[in-house]
Amino acid sequence: MLNEFKNHITTNFNNLKENSFLLACSGGIDSVVLAHLCNNLNLNFALAHCNFNLRGDESDFDEQFVRELASLFNKDIYVTSFNTKAYMKEHKTSLQIAARELRYNWFSQVMKENHINTLVTAHHADDSIETFLINLSRGTGIEGLTGIPEKTATISRPLLVFSREQITAYAKGNHLQWREDKSNSETKYLRNNIRHTIVPNLKELHPTFLANFLQTQKYLSDSFKIVTKEIERLKTILFIEKDSFISIEIEKLQALEPLKTYLFYLFQPYGFTHALAISELMHAMSGKELHSSTHRLLKDREYLLLQEITEIVSDVYFIKEGTKEIENPIKLKIEQVTAITDTSKAIIYVSKEALNFPLTVRKWKTGDYFHPFGMKGVKKLSKFYKDEKYSLIDKEEQWLLCSNDQIVWVIGKRADNRFKISNKTKQIVKISVQHD
Repeated sequence: MLNEFKNHITTNFNNLKENSFLLACSGGIDSVVLAHLCNNLNLNFALAHCNFNLRGDESDFDEQFVRELASLFNKDIYVTSFNTKAYMKEHKTSLQIAARELRYNWFSQVMKENHINTLVTAHHADDSIETFLINLSRGTGIEGLTGIPEKTATISRPLLVFSREQITAYAKGNHLQWREDKSNSETKYLRNNIRHTIVPNLKELHPTFLANFLQTQKYLSDSFKIVTKEIERLKTILFIEKDSFISIEIEKLQALEPLKTYLFYLFQPYGFTHALAISELMHAMSGKELHSSTHRLLKDREYLLLQEITEIVSDVYFIKEGTKEIENPIKLKIEQVTAITDTSKAIIYVSKEALNFPLTVRKWKTGDYFHPFGMKGVKKLSKFYKDEKYSLIDKEEQWLLCSNDQIVWVIGKRADNRFKISNKTKQIVKISVQHD
């Protein structure tokens, strides 16, 4: 196995020969074999061990074992200890998810602090089978069946081409020592149940099951690459970038077939995984919306609007008399001038005598109206927005400058006649939007 591993590293993981890396070591057979293999090839690495404090003294014995292994190899070692049960309770998550989040967050911290670019883990071919079956049982798209990736931007898994049997044979053949976690034999956990009952039966069905399975996963992975390229191509056509959101024409979405599959892959990166709900939103009334943990998807007439969910800002901001500039919610400069000079939609000139301080900056509300500059009479703000072809998100994001709750300026769009400069004006106030 050592020669196979050496050739595999040379062919597929040359980065591990050229740069130092962090090797995650639990003390179990997989990570111990990986550490021995890397050490035998004189690779430059440090060990990292997490003590989850879940098995009493056994957890401490695991830690001590890995410390001794690092000493044997004359390698640096990083060790941390977690109160895993407290983390589970605080974050309301399962043991497996808690342990995963804790260790990978810590690995990232160690790598950042020590300028290490790559984490190496001991996942092997049987792990990939187990992950495939878990995802298959829960329901998944193609990506859930492609297995554990050999490489990401920061993680390398050089044992993925080797089976559990090969790893065990190497460990026993070289008289290696390792730590046994008794919980790995408990079938109450889904992965362990699959490992100890289902996978052995599958291997009995065909002598080359593992090799066939890995080849099938390779085909699935290649197919998913094709799907990904097609989805990215479609996004360049369908997803139109606006200032703070993405606009997608519903008619063009409806032309895709099979629709629900396209909807899943187009919107899954934004946290929307229920294609049926997206399909129903396309036929819903304007104003209906869906939410993921990171984004909102809003029906607006013939469009779906996709927007990242951001922190909610205050409803109303105040501008005291004498204020020269504000930063939030929009950058405005307020100055007293003697004449009207430069003009644009980003600037208004108003009569100070018509203003009542403090001024306010707020969003629109039902019933708002104003006297558009250059026009006679009154216009409802909702009608103005419609005429200006505002989307629902545009309406939500438009700020209004008000005096005594009367609209002075639809900021950046239209001023109000009631505050314009006249023959009676004694003091002129210039208000302008400042761009970064």
